[in-house]
This record gives sequence, C-alpha cells and structure tokens, in this order.
Amino acid sequence: MKKHYAILFILLSSIGFSCSDYLDLQPKDKITEEILFSDPEGVKLYMANLYYQLPIEDFNYSPTNGFYNTDDAGNGGRISPMFTDEAGHSEWGISLDEGVYDWWEAGYKLNRDVNIMMDAIPDLNISEEEKLQMQGEGSFIRAYLYYNLVKRYGGVCIIPETQEYENGDIESLKVPRSTEKESWDFVLSECDKAIQYLPETWGGERRATKWAAYALKSRVALHAASIAKYWDRAPLSGEAVDLGLVGMDASMAEHYYQECIEASEALINSGAFSLYQPSPATPEEAAENIQAMFQDPNVALCEAIFIKGYVRPGEATTAHNYDIWYQPNQTANGWPHPGRLNPTLDLIDCYEEYDKPGVYSPIVTTEDGDISDVNGFSPSVNYRHFDSPEDIFKGRDARFFASIIYPNCMWKNTKIIIQGGLIKPDGTALLETFDQCEHNGTTYYTYGSSSSLTHSGFDTYGGNMTRTGFLMKKFLQEDVTVPATWNQSTSDFMDMRYAEVLLNYAEAVVESGYTANGAVDKATRAINDIRRRAGWTVDIPLTLENVLRERRVELAFENKRYWDLVRRREFHEEFLNRRRLSLMPILDLRGEKPQYIFVRINTPRDNPMTFQQKCYYRSIPGISTTGVVQNPQY
Repeated sequence: MKKHYAILFILLSSIGFSCSDYLDLQPKDKITEEILFSDPEGVKLYMANLYYQLPIEDFNYSPTNGFYNTDDAGNGGRISPMFTDEAGHSEWGISLDEGVYDWWEAGYKLNRDVNIMMDAIPDLNISEEEKLQMQGEGSFIRAYLYYNLVKRYGGVCIIPETQEYENGDIESLKVPRSTEKESWDFVLSECDKAIQYLPETWGGERRATKWAAYALKSRVALHAASIAKYWDRAPLSGEAVDLGLVGMDASMAEHYYQECIEASEALINSGAFSLYQPSPATPEEAAENIQAMFQDPNVALCEAIFIKGYVRPGEATTAHNYDIWYQPNQTANGWPHPGRLNPTLDLIDCYEEYDKPGVYSPIVTTEDGDISDVNGFSPSVNYRHFDSPEDIFKGRDARFFASIIYPNCMWKNTKIIIQGGLIKPDGTALLETFDQCEHNGTTYYTYGSSSSLTHSGFDTYGGNMTRTGFLMKKFLQEDVTVPATWNQSTSDFMDMRYAEVLLNYAEAVVESGYTANGAVDKATRAINDIRRRAGWTVDIPLTLENVLRERRVELAFENKRYWDLVRRREFHEEFLNRRRLSLMPILDLRGEKPQYIFVRINTPRDNPMTFQQKCYYRSIPGISTTGVVQNPQY
C-alpha cells in the first residue's frame, strides 16, 4: 500500500510545554538537555518542536508576517499569490517591497536547535537504526531551513555544529558567509544524508521520509540551476557579487539540472507515488477529483509526499483561516471580511481550451478577438454576447473549475453573483456603482442583486467583493460550514506532491537539453500524465512554454509562483509598473433579450507593481555586530 507522510504534530500543551523557546527559559526553570533527551517522550517533544519551526509556506504563511503566522488579523488575508500575477487582494494594494519576510534570525534559531539534537543523538538510549533515522530527520530539517535561507539571501553562514560561547569570546562565534554555490551545495548534501538515513515509511506516523528528501532535493536543485542559468537576466554588482556570495556562473547550471533530474527520477522510478485519480472519464469528473484532493489531501495518499497537518480548531498554531478569509461574500456565514483573494485574469488566461490543446487561449471578449484593450467598456466595441455569465468559460481546463469560483457558478448550494454593471437600453453604462434599471417590467441591478449581502463582486462594500471577477475555490471546504471566527479550519496542506516532482523533472530536462536514458520521452509523458488527470486526451510536445504554463495552472495558489519568478529572474521583467487584469461581467439590456458581455480591464483600485532587482536577495539584518557582508544595494 502506498503511504504519505506529513508533519508530526505533538500537542505540546497537553504535557505542559509551549511550542517554542522552551530551552531558552531562565536557568531555574530550564529543562536541561540531559533530562529532555533521557526520556523518549522528551525526544519526541523536541523533534515535534523542530517540525513546528519548519519554514513551510502553507496556510499560515504570510509574506508580510512570516511563518507560523499567529497574527492573522494583522495579515489581513494577504498571502503569497497576491504578490504575483496569480491573485490580488480585494481591498488592499500590494507593494512588492513588503515581501518576502526576512527569516534570518528565526532560521538560525532553528539551525541551533537542530544542531543541539544532532549532538545528542550518539548518547541517546535508542537503537542504532533509530539514531540513523533521527540523523536523517535532522538533515532533512537542516536542508529545508537552509534552502529557505539561501533562496532569500544567497550565500549564507553555514553552521553545521553547535557553537559554544566561552570566556566572552564573541569573535569565535562569527561565521562568514559562504558563496552562493557553496550554500546550495550544502543544502543538497544535507538532502543526500536525509535520503541515506530516512526510512521509506514510518508505520503510520507523519514524518519526513526518504521520498520527502528526494522531493526536496528536486525542488532545491531546480532552484539553484535556474539561478545559475538566468543570473545574467538581472546581474547585480558590489562586494557580495565580487566575493561570489550572490550569483553563480551559467556553467554551473548543467550540474544542478542533473541533480534535479536524478532526484526526480529516483522518486518517479520508485513507484512509491502516483497522480491521484489519473484517468477521469470526463473533464467534469476531473474537476471534482482535483477539488477533492485539495479539500482533503488525505484522500490522495498516492500523491501527497509531505503534508503539514492541522488538527485542532480554535488555536492559531493548529488551525488556519483560509475558509473565512476567502469565502465568497454570499457564503460568508457572518464573517465580516470574506472574499479577500481575487484570482487575476492573467492566471485565468493560462487555462487552455480543450479544442486547442497546448495553445495559449486567453479569454476573448470581442468579436474581433482583440485582447489588448483594457481601458473599460466602449459603446463602439462589438462584444461577444452570452445568455449566461458562465458560458464564456465553457470548454476550459478542468483545473479552472476545480480551483476558481467564477460568475454564476454554484458554491455551497448558492449561485455566486459577480457582476460589474449594466448597459441600459438607451446605451447608458452604469458601471461599478450601486444603481438599478427598470426594463420590460423587471428591475435589474448593477451588481446583479438588490443588496450588498447577496452578491460577491465589484461592489466596494467592506472590501468583501472580488474586484477581478473571480474568487479562489482551491483548498476551501465546500461541504463544511466553518464558524465565522478565527482559526476554525483544519484542512491539511500538501507541501510536496508528486505532480510538482514531475514538473520539476520536465523543466530540468527541457532547460538542460538532457537526452540520455529516454529523458525527453519521460518528461513528455510526465506533463501529459498531469494533463490527462485534468481530462485532456491529446498529448502536447515537450517545450519550455508548455512546461511553464502547466506549472502555472497545476500549482496555482500553492505558493510556488513567487519563487518561480525569483529563481528564473523573471520578476523584474513581469512586474515593471505592472497592472494586473480583471474580467468584468456586464448585463447588456440593449438587445432583444438581456445578455452578458465581458470587458477585460486593469483591476480597479489596484496599484501598479514594480519588482526591484535588488529584491532577488533580501537585506541581511545585524551586520554591524556579525560582520557579514551585506547584499547588493542595501
């Protein structure tokens, strides 16, 4: 039987300890390492705390507030997709200077805690096999934490052993930054140790396995390869560059692509994992399967490689708030701040049409097919007309219907009304304002209903309405009524899944030009297997454009897009005074019967966004005391 492994959650409070800093208490209250590690339950407690600190960009991650985000009110529902072209916030503008959260100090705290455990392992009263497995877990956690440091800062200070502060000698504790290449190599070497020592299964316990370590290595190596290949897209200068602390030569890319390919192949060839429901009978069935997988990853044990679990409602560390922040206004169940995540038309355009496999097919709103005009409704334009708003989306990729709440769709037995205005019979446009029109004995409303409580789009009421024309469905619980208060959702988060490994593999093969061992055929099959799970029956060729588009639609909202733009050095090109796009449905009363037209527009009240090239690396804090070299332009 195929297994999945996720993070072990020990309810620390039930045995009298908090989840963090319990080794930092004053001496009279401190639990010594000797006492803690002398008891198997103490070892479990310590390991649970390490997993708790793991920097997973999950439901509780915010680019502004960081990991293990317990201040969700301050977060305001802002999450990673809103800092990309995947989504916007319904109310607030986003500045790319805000992200990404600086994780330097917290990262080195976790590093210290891992080192303490690794030092203690030889003396533990457990079997040699158990010691090796613990070393494997320690290496996995250390690889994960250093990956999160290196992708933010470039070359970092590598501290693989516990430091001892003796006789006031602070200088001996200072560790200079390694080069970026040395730092990536260290992360990969820790992945290799984890692969060597971790078991394939834990007998039901949710912990990192050999396969999670392979998946992490696949992700890390692809990131490193991309930076090497595309460094020249956004080269920086200064002392950190001269010393090799940031940046890598393009000649290094091939090595890292090969590391990604080998790690991915090891996992693929193992047969330990597969795509969930890989052969649906229809696109409709495919959409249902994919939606179900993200509502509860535990139904997809064949695909989920590493999961973060949420187990207890009511507490910020054991539950999350996706279902209250991102529900449509109409199904908010009394929560005052719904509808915060608004998928962009930029993303929607990436979902292909089944009659055009492998072809970029943006939403066409006019009879002449022009998609360049985003200046709003014009009476001179010949718009396409639809009897019902959802008709414009017919024939789109099943992942659209699994991931997106769109105008006139059903959600929680409610028809979701998203409308931006109406055109009166005399041609007068009433747009983005609460108004109404009497026509042939019927009253029509600009936002599609008579009350701000009964529609979900474009109205500015409370910031609760989508301003892009779409809301997120992925991850949300359609069959569960979530109480309208903080921290009530306990759906789990898939941090690593088989589809990502397939996509990593395909990208590494096509980027590197690797052809040995039938790699091109395998990579082509990989992307088409993912598409087949989404209801596609016609294969597409292995091209970089196809792979990257697949990555966008398959991994949408999974907090991967931000780092894809970073590692490929595309962010500054994609976001130079960038305005993200919306699709506004408008009721047109000019014809023989009421019909809907759609207008492609810049997202209302959304600021232009620019990514500064220096932000490919974050500012390192505390350099005046540590003496490390700062990153360029800070």
